[in-house]
Amino acid sequence: MSRFKVLRANPRRTLAALATLLIAVGVTAASGANFNATSANPSNTFSAGTMRILNDKEGAAIFGATNMKPGDTASGVVNIKNNGTLAGPFTLTKGTVTDNDATYKMSSVLDLAIVDCGPDKDCLTTGDNVNVYTGGTLAQMGTVGHTVAPLGTFAAGSDRNYKFTATLQSGVSDNFQGKSTTAQFDWSATS
Repeated sequence: MSRFKVLRANPRRTLAALATLLIAVGVTAASGANFNATSANPSNTFSAGTMRILNDKEGAAIFGATNMKPGDTASGVVNIKNNGTLAGPFTLTKGTVTDNDATYKMSSVLDLAIVDCGPDKDCLTTGDNVNVYTGGTLAQMGTVGHTVAPLGTFAAGSDRNYKFTATLQSGVSDNFQGKSTTAQFDWSATS
């Protein structure tokens, strides 16, 4: 009897022989030497930057005056700093204004001027100063035709001085005697 006849006559032996052959081939292939290489990029870290405003007069008045008479002027300077890690545009808006008289509003007769004192932060030297708000009263600030100029983008760590000046109009009537107003100025930044 030939080998093929023996294998056909005994299918279990045939399968066992084939299985043994396959295992032998697998072991031979697996025992062969291979070249391997790996590469990794660990510790990929992400963090968010910050936008923070440092106001040297935070929670306090920038300026004020009592017993003003027509033509009197009051002024004050505030330093605003980007104390965060991101650059961003800064803005100034008028917050709440409270007049002690609803008819004779002191805010409507106080001419307001706000000046960016320039890169040197010197409010007295006018060569590099930029007008941020002029030509309107405190009450008009933020209304149509009386907007605050963009303050520009502050780099991280940069700061600027702003000078605020209020003048009680010289032609104000006697009805404004004893009147007062308070105002809040709000600084904001975005990135």
